[in-house]
Amino acid sequence: MAQAAPRPRQHRPQFTLNTDGHPHPRENALVGVTVLLGAIAFVTSFFHGLHILTSWTGLIGVITGLTGLFVSVTTAERFAVVIGTGAAAFGLFLGVAHGGLFGGVW
Repeated sequence: MAQAAPRPRQHRPQFTLNTDGHPHPRENALVGVTVLLGAIAFVTSFFHGLHILTSWTGLIGVITGLTGLFVSVTTAERFAVVIGTGAAAFGLFLGVAHGGLFGGVW
């Protein structure tokens, strides 16, 4: 009697920062804020006229990134925080080079 063999279920990888199986809402929020601020600082750093926005988002992104690194639990959280902090630092440095946090008023 011929029967169809059951197909093995293919495991699709899911994106998660909680690789240890426990929820980490504070740490995940810091990761999200850091990556968002890093992306904004990185993109706006290429526009000379946006140096104030670039500098402030970069500075806040670096501060939240360092806080996120201090409290992170899993390697996935640390990986994302380091990428976001690097992008924020890049934006901060170029923003300061283009005019600084206060627009070169001093």
